[in-house]
Amino acid sequence: MPLSYVLMNIKLGSEDKVLKEIRKECHRVYGVYDMIAKVEADSMDKLKEIITWKIRRLDGVRSTLTSIVME
Repeated sequence: MPLSYVLMNIKLGSEDKVLKEIRKECHRVYGVYDMIAKVEADSMDKLKEIITWKIRRLDGVRSTLTSIVME
């Protein structure tokens, strides 16, 4: 099962809204990025779809860095 971690920069004041939208394993963090989300899917295509069309399109998400876990 493909797994990735998505690090996100969030617009100031939008953190709670983005956190509620993602709902799964997502945490606010300190440092260069504002949030990190663990994303799992049934296939690599589904994983790409979730990241590209759901997470990156959320209002308040300024930028992302995706790390796909090696099997």
